[in-house]
Amino acid sequence: MDRNALIQFVRARRLAVLATTSADGHPQAAVIGVAATDAGDLVFDTTRGSRKFANLCRQPRVALVVGFDWGDEQTVQLEGVAGEISPDDPDVNVYCDQIPTGRERAVWPDIVYVRVRPDWGRHSDYRPGSSGVQEISLP
Repeated sequence: MDRNALIQFVRARRLAVLATTSADGHPQAAVIGVAATDAGDLVFDTTRGSRKFANLCRQPRVALVVGFDWGDEQTVQLEGVAGEISPDDPDVNVYCDQIPTGRERAVWPDIVYVRVRPDWGRHSDYRPGSSGVQEISLP
């Protein structure tokens, strides 16, 4: 799977499990709506008071899993660095275009947008005759 295939994979699914690390070092996970930019970054929103936002502000390394539908038999694991982006960042429009409820939440007073720049990935394809498990080429 190359970067373009990764982008299409994420755009076709739009949900991910995000894993962050709490202040005491414990893992915390949450399902999020996620969009893929043309550059291959991932964007999501959350609230400023959420555990995930507090966690990634303290420790920006995150992990995500995209693709967990039983009938799909494919999944992508990603790791990367997350950071807050301005509501005026063009990637926020990318997010709102791909996530149906994104524009509704944009008016929330405590909404915050986060971009993840993946630096490691793995595609697992368990369909008959598939390519199996392969690393994703990321710069």
